[in-house]
Formats: sequence, structure tokens, C-alpha cells
Amino acid sequence: MKIKISENGKSKSVLIIVLYSPIVQVCDAISGARPGARLEVAEQYMKRLKDFEALALGYDDVEKTYAIQAGREVRVLVSADKVDDKQSEQLAFDISQKIQIEMTYPGQVKVTVIREVRATAYAKWIIQIYIMHLLGIKT
Repeated sequence: MKIKISENGKSKSVLIIVLYSPIVQVCDAISGARPGARLEVAEQYMKRLKDFEALALGYDDVEKTYAIQAGREVRVLVSADKVDDKQSEQLAFDISQKIQIEMTYPGQVKVTVIREVRATAYAKWIIQIYIMHLLGIKT
């Protein structure tokens, strides 16, 4: 940026360095370092996600795996009757260490082990039960 300054009737050109330029360059570098910030080939991206899932599926008690959030998190589903709380913590640690050693990825990857317990109960409409009782139908 140049600015003309008049001094005693004479015009001078002074070069003013804008401080925004280096700040913008630093911000761009920081932003570009984020996982997934730069363009990635779709095939490489999908392969990395599948590799995360396959790595976690390699453990015995793992039922399902999902790589989510652009590969920044791996969710691992285990059965509650096969794995207790302590084992799930150890499993999360083991998978994270294996990812750290064997795979290439930007940033960090969060490993979450989920012990799934499902309980189901049904609420029946009381009048329907009463009518069935009157008709002699067992519920």
C-alpha cells in the first residue's frame, strides 16, 4: 500500500507495510493443519475410514464399529454381557494404541467403546385389555 504525503509542496510516496498480511498467512497455516481442512482424495478418505473400522473389528468382543466425524472418532459397540466396564476401558486404550502405531491420520482420533444394553417393555391400552378379558381372550 502506498500513501502520498505532501511536505512543503512536494509529494512523497511512502511504502506502508500492512501487518494483516503475515497474520493472515499464519491463520491460513493453522487452519490448514486441521484434519480434513485440505482437499483429500475421496478414495483415500474412504479407505482410511474402512481401515479404522477393520482395525477395531479385529478384536474378539467387538460387534460393530463406526468411523465418524471425518475419521476423527471411532465408535466401537460391544455386548454388555461379554465385556464389563473395566474391559471396555482397556479395549478403548488398546484400540487407540494400535491406531497410533499402525495408521496414518491427521490430528487425533477419539476411540469410544459403547456397551449396549437394551431393555424393552410394552404399555397396553387398558380398555383393550378389559375387552379381551370380557371376551375370554388371554393377553
